[in-house]
Amino acid sequence: MVGRLVDSSSEKSQAMSEQLTRLLNSLEAGGRSVLVRHDQDLLQSIVNAAAQIFGAAAASIALVDEPHQKLVFKVSYGVGSQNVVGVSIPLDHGLAGYVVMTGQPISVRDVQRDARFNQDFASSTGYVPRSILATPLMVEDRVIGVMEVLDKINAPSFGMQDMDLLGLFARQAAIAIYQSQQYNELGEAIVEGLRRLVDPAGAPDLARALETAGETGTGPGLLAIADQYNAISQLGSAEQRACLEVLQAFGRYAHSRKAVY
Repeated sequence: MVGRLVDSSSEKSQAMSEQLTRLLNSLEAGGRSVLVRHDQDLLQSIVNAAAQIFGAAAASIALVDEPHQKLVFKVSYGVGSQNVVGVSIPLDHGLAGYVVMTGQPISVRDVQRDARFNQDFASSTGYVPRSILATPLMVEDRVIGVMEVLDKINAPSFGMQDMDLLGLFARQAAIAIYQSQQYNELGEAIVEGLRRLVDPAGAPDLARALETAGETGTGPGLLAIADQYNAISQLGSAEQRACLEVLQAFGRYAHSRKAVY
């Protein structure tokens, strides 16, 4: 009987490892297709996958807001999730704050016995967990957030193997989140650079399109602009001027077509 239990546990662990590996490979192989997605969609897909992989009743991702020294819950899964998103807490509050401040993962079997547990915050969400597994989201040596999974559905608490797997998942998730943030910052810089290059009087439609791109954020269209902007930046000054003239000429043409129709 003991041998069978060991085999069953080993098979389950192997299955979880394989599922996690497939998911992480898909995130890595996604490359640009992952980066062009809206941040909220990316975070939600990560937290949903974490909850399913670890058999958790609930899960969340909170990111560090350095200017305000707060931890902001960006996405959540499970009971009470609608009351968690958008809520912020001081960086040094609760179990999540402890993980951020120390950079260390934690596994708590009974939160009611842990002095670090923020009972008031949990009650405000409408869901008070029994057990929590939390791990930092780190890029190099910097903590950018924390991922939590709450209450393992088919077990009284999370085990050490769960902590190891969540750590592996969190490392890849942190890279995806950081790259997405960097991509958005790059997109904003590209739009701002194009605004300075384009003459609103000569190409008003293009100028308005750039304003819209700045307001709506990144997307497939902006990725295409980024590719072309990068290619043009490799050319000489004469070629750059020629490309800009063509771009402005197209903007004037589009404006004239709109005036006719």
